[in-house]
Amino acid sequence: MTARKREERNDEKRMPFLDHLEELRWRLIKCIAAVMILTVVSYLFSGQLLSFLTRPFPAGRKLIFLSPAEGFIIRVKISLFGGIIFGLPVIFYQMWQFIAPGLLPHEKKYVPHIILISSFNFAVGALFAYFVIVPIGLNFLLSFETPDIEATIRIRDYLGFVTNMMLAFGVVFELPVLSFLLARIGIITPEFMARYRRYAIVLIFVVAAILTPPDVFSQILLALPLLVLYEVSIVVARVARRRRTKAATSEAPQEPEPSPSHIEEAAPEPGAQD
Repeated sequence: MTARKREERNDEKRMPFLDHLEELRWRLIKCIAAVMILTVVSYLFSGQLLSFLTRPFPAGRKLIFLSPAEGFIIRVKISLFGGIIFGLPVIFYQMWQFIAPGLLPHEKKYVPHIILISSFNFAVGALFAYFVIVPIGLNFLLSFETPDIEATIRIRDYLGFVTNMMLAFGVVFELPVLSFLLARIGIITPEFMARYRRYAIVLIFVVAAILTPPDVFSQILLALPLLVLYEVSIVVARVARRRRTKAATSEAPQEPEPSPSHIEEAAPEPGAQD
C-alpha cells in the first residue's frame, strides 16, 4: 500500500462518529422513501401481484379470508412486499455507498459490480423459491390430506409462506457476494471456511429453521441450497484472495533504479596510465 493511499484511508477514517451516524440516518431515510414510493406504485398493480403470488397454489383449490377487512389488508401487504423487492437496487446502492468510504481506492471500483450482482443474486434466489421450492413444499404439505380431512388455507397464511420463502432464499443467495467482500478485504480466507465447514453446516440448519415455517421439510429445502452456496462461497473466496494478492503486488512500491551518479567509476587497470 503506498503512502498516499494510506493517507487517503486515514483521512476517511477521521470522520467523526456522529457524522457516520448522520450519514447512516440519511441513507436509511432514502431507503425508506424509495420503498414507500414503490409500495404506492405496487398498490396500483396489487391485483396482478396477487395473481402472480397465488399462481403456485394447486389448481382446483381456493384460498379464503375470514374477516371483512382481510382482503384489503392482504393488498396492502402485497404492495409493501412489492415495494421492498423493487426497491432492492436502491437499498443495495445506499448500503454499499455507506460502506465504500472504508474501502481502499482499488476496492471501491468493485462497488458498482457488487450492487448489480447483489440485486441479481437476490432475484435469482427469490425466483428459485417461487418456481421450485414453493410448489414442491406445497405439494408435500398438502399430501397429508385424507378423505376425512380437507385443507382449507387462509390466504394470509399462504402469502406469508410464499413471501417468507422468497425473501429467505433471496437473502441466502447473497452468501457468495458477502464471502467475496470479506475475503477481498482479508477478514476471512477459504482455508478458514473449509476448516470450519462442520460448524457452518450446523449454523446453516439453525438459520434455515429460523427463516422458514416451523416444519422440517421447509427447513431442509432451504438448508440444501445453503450448503451448495457455502461451497460456492469457498471458491469465490479463493478468487477474491488471488485478486487481493495481485492488487497488493501491483501496488507495492518499486525499488528505484540506481542513477548513473551512484554507479561507481571503474578503477583504471594497472598500466593504463603512464
